Amino acid sequence: MKKKIDRRNFMRTTAAATGGIAFSQLGMARTYMNEERPLRIGFVGVGSRGSYHLDAALGIEGVVVPALCDIKDAPLYQAKRWVEEAGQPTPGLYGKSDTDFIRMCETEELDVVICSTSWKWHAPVCLAAMKNGKHVVSEVPIILTLDEAWEVVETSEKTGKWATLALEQALLESRYAMSVLNMIQQGLFGNIIHITGGYVHDLRMVKFNPEEEPWRLQHSVDRNGNLYPDHPMNRIMAMMDINHGDRLDFLVSVSSGAAMLNDYAEQYFGDAHPYATQKMAQGDTNVSLIRTVKGKLITLNFDTNTPHPRGIFKVQGTKGSFITGSGLGSHLYLDGISPEPHQWEDAEKWAQQYQHPLVKNYNPAPRKNAIRGHGSQGKTTPLTWHLLVKALREEKMPFFDVYDSVTSSAVSPLSEMSVAGKGQSVSFPDFTKGKWENQPPINFDQ
Repeated sequence: MKKKIDRRNFMRTTAAATGGIAFSQLGMARTYMNEERPLRIGFVGVGSRGSYHLDAALGIEGVVVPALCDIKDAPLYQAKRWVEEAGQPTPGLYGKSDTDFIRMCETEELDVVICSTSWKWHAPVCLAAMKNGKHVVSEVPIILTLDEAWEVVETSEKTGKWATLALEQALLESRYAMSVLNMIQQGLFGNIIHITGGYVHDLRMVKFNPEEEPWRLQHSVDRNGNLYPDHPMNRIMAMMDINHGDRLDFLVSVSSGAAMLNDYAEQYFGDAHPYATQKMAQGDTNVSLIRTVKGKLITLNFDTNTPHPRGIFKVQGTKGSFITGSGLGSHLYLDGISPEPHQWEDAEKWAQQYQHPLVKNYNPAPRKNAIRGHGSQGKTTPLTWHLLVKALREEKMPFFDVYDSVTSSAVSPLSEMSVAGKGQSVSFPDFTKGKWENQPPINFDQ
């Protein structure tokens, strides 16, 4: 007979448990090392997303920007003006060719390089930075091929410099993700069995806008798989302890047919437009199933071609479940705890009670102006940037390390292999080379 759990006592007990996490464990009060020296940051790619990172960095005390790189004059000189307006010396400018970032990495004295270019340059920028004695943070994805993934890992190990997705925001800046992570780590959902997520975001207009990301459409022409896995994987890997006690074992991926981009081109530009008939490799919807060594399951959806709101994220454990989706609200169900059997309850009070201490205790001073560029328009330094600066000052790799970063992005080429093989199972490389078995769960004070 199932033991009845008293909800009131359960809430009281778990509140005491979550409230007992010491603030000192976060390391937020610790003094940074090397505070006397400015942190030198170079930027490769200062368009929409890169300008956001630049403006975020310029608002952080002790950060200087000695170098900027972009192949387009307009964003390059806008970025130069922003640096000067922040009261810093005129930065060195690099934009002579597609690979001028190599000259920047060879010439400039920098602590870290921030890469916000089109996808194909992410791994080359990472490699150039590390080979020239600099850490590097890339926008997603960090790699496009397995060869690039191994080269990034091995170059990091050889040089002692790291390349990561440290500014990836899906975990740290999602409204509920950090609370759910805390609930998982406190055992609220029991053992995690299955997580469903994905990048489900209507990007048809972006793909056909030459002023925004003209390179993105070409990936749909040439490739077929789960091409943008990192936003969901950033959350999923932390919640499932991937590379930190478990690892991804194998993947199976299938795609639907491709019609929506042709239909969109015909509707908005006419049937004579070349993309109305251009053969698209990328299926309109891709679904990838990933199994871990310890038997957890991930369902990863990818759909940027069809009309829809943002996708659903669902966590299923042995004791309960959490679900959230655009316009659908956020709900959870705890077996024997939720007030109505087999009925969702609103997750808000649980999210507040289990607000992650890192988020709860991060109260930066407001800036004078909102951060510019493609990203949050808030007036406070993003938590991702706070943690990156903290890691650099303390001379530690960010919590989402080089192994986590390449594992997350490797979903993309592996899914392409599986799709090409009609859903054939593809094994996941162990980029940690066995270290995953003894690595503790991701934390924010390494």
